[in-house]
Amino acid sequence: MELILKNVQKKHLALIAELAKTLKIDIEEAKADEQGEYDPEFVKKIQKGDDDLKQGKGVKMNVNELWK
Repeated sequence: MELILKNVQKKHLALIAELAKTLKIDIEEAKADEQGEYDPEFVKKIQKGDDDLKQGKGVKMNVNELWK
């Protein structure tokens, strides 16, 4: 199982690390450049969709009509 901790205060990091060590849990810290980045292929798909909409290639749909 994988657990991700977010917004942890620096003063709590030592306590969390000590607890993990006591419980024999491995800790892996993500590098700064790995955090918050999207898969490049995903970004390309989103950008292509945005470009298609700007060129008028999109289709407008009424959400209420989808359920009829």
